[in-house]
Amino acid sequence: MQKFNVHTGLVAPMDRENVDTDAIIPKQFLKSIRKTGFGQNLFDAWRYLDPGEPGQDPASRKPNHDFVLNQPRYQGASVLLARKNFGCGSSREHAPWAIDQYGFRCVIAPSFADIFFNNCFKNGLLPIVLPEATVAQLFDEVLAFPGYQLTIDLERQVVVRAQGEEIPFEVQAFRKYCLINGLDDIGLTLRHADKIKAFEAERLATKPWLARTAQ
Repeated sequence: MQKFNVHTGLVAPMDRENVDTDAIIPKQFLKSIRKTGFGQNLFDAWRYLDPGEPGQDPASRKPNHDFVLNQPRYQGASVLLARKNFGCGSSREHAPWAIDQYGFRCVIAPSFADIFFNNCFKNGLLPIVLPEATVAQLFDEVLAFPGYQLTIDLERQVVVRAQGEEIPFEVQAFRKYCLINGLDDIGLTLRHADKIKAFEAERLATKPWLARTAQ
């Protein structure tokens, strides 16, 4: 999992409430058994005018030029600004995969659906909860100033606005530790790889029949 410490990036505004996971990554793209390749279909039904199917070449699609992520000023954005209850709906982990693989490192919103919020941390994506009034101010600034950027300092737990003002945010200590060190659940387990190997070796030495395979 990619580490997250300090990130500065262009902000893209998703000015809709209750954005659900089927809007983030539509159901037809969940057929894949891989964990990669979902970024090109992020917000697929909104980004394109034609219906999307797995395996389609994005270059052959009809983009919706009115959709925010298709506008030139937001190309390369890596901070997503959203409204309340972002990530509601079904619990598909593909939603944070798609957001991350599109290029976003952070999502800022007044509130998130619980399962989506938890899935973000498990996949290296930082969800930040800020007061609704503060988020509204950020929307105004993003729309007023092309090229608007924010700096996210996870170590200090602040969002730094373009003019230098710092906005504090809360994050659970364990989740912060995992993001800063790039540790997902597998990575956390592998920190104890030597102890696991030693345990397995001792177990097989004392109970060798466990190594037998069924014929």
